[in-house]
Parts: sequence; C-alpha cells; structure tokens
Amino acid sequence: MAQRTTDDQPKALPPALESMTLLVAAVIVHDKATNRVVLLQRSQNAKFAQGMWDLPVGKSEPGEPITETAVRELYEETGLTVKPESLQVAHIIHGAWGVEAPNGFLTVVFAAHEWTGEPENREPRKHAQVRWVDADAIPDEFVDTTASALHQYLAGGPQVSLDGWS
Repeated sequence: MAQRTTDDQPKALPPALESMTLLVAAVIVHDKATNRVVLLQRSQNAKFAQGMWDLPVGKSEPGEPITETAVRELYEETGLTVKPESLQVAHIIHGAWGVEAPNGFLTVVFAAHEWTGEPENREPRKHAQVRWVDADAIPDEFVDTTASALHQYLAGGPQVSLDGWS
C-alpha cells in the first residue's frame, strides 16, 4: 500500500538517529569478465576500521531512496557511475550495533555489473586507495560485515546475515 501524501504533510522529518536503525547502502562492482571487484582501503583518518578494506558504502540521507544512496556513495568514493535501475540486491546485513549506529543498522548490499568510469580515490582523507582486486584474492584485513556479504555474494550463498544478535 502506497503512503498517502497531502499538501500539509512535512516533506522530511529530522532524523532520529538516537532511536532508529541506521540505513546504509554498499555496492559490489563486479567485473564478471575478469572476476574483479572494486574495493577501497580505509585511511588512518577514517572514523573506524583504519587500514581495513571495504566495499564502497555509506549512510542514507533523510528522504533518499536506498538505490540513490548506493549510486551517490559509489560515485562520491570511487568516481564510478551506475544507474539505480541496474543495481541488483546482493545481500542484506542487519547489525545490532555499529560505531555510528548505537541502535543498529541495516545495510543493503547491491551488485553492479554495468558502470561507467574508472575507479579513483575521490576521498583521500577517508581512503588510502581504491582499486580493482581479484575476486579470488580478497584481502584478509577487511571490515567483517561487508567481507561476509562479499564472500557470500561471490559464492552464491545466503543473502541475509545478522551481526551482533544473540
């Protein structure tokens, strides 16, 4: 059922970050022809997981569809452009707690097989490097939740993982 809208309805409510689950998008850019994926390595200035590898990932803005979050974050971090309609849901991560999400997070991990551009490090204060990595040689020093999602995607395994739940 579609949400009813009216002229007097607020356009967007302020985020209630202290009481809600944080919504996050991540993108697996997978070149199936060469079996490579785009990864980034977090810099020593990153808010968490300094020096660790990760997928392009970021928080949703208030009122932003999750596919637009994925497109925006991928471009902001890597310079790669994808169309929202070409994204495929690859994995869902539901975390009970995160560094920036004390009340939990839900990460929608998308796979992109079509893109334009070449990977570049567009946020050098946050990332030490952005590059193609052979899918058979994923670094061990990887953020746990997205590493699990990436490995499960590549193996064709389960599409939902829980982190920090008893």
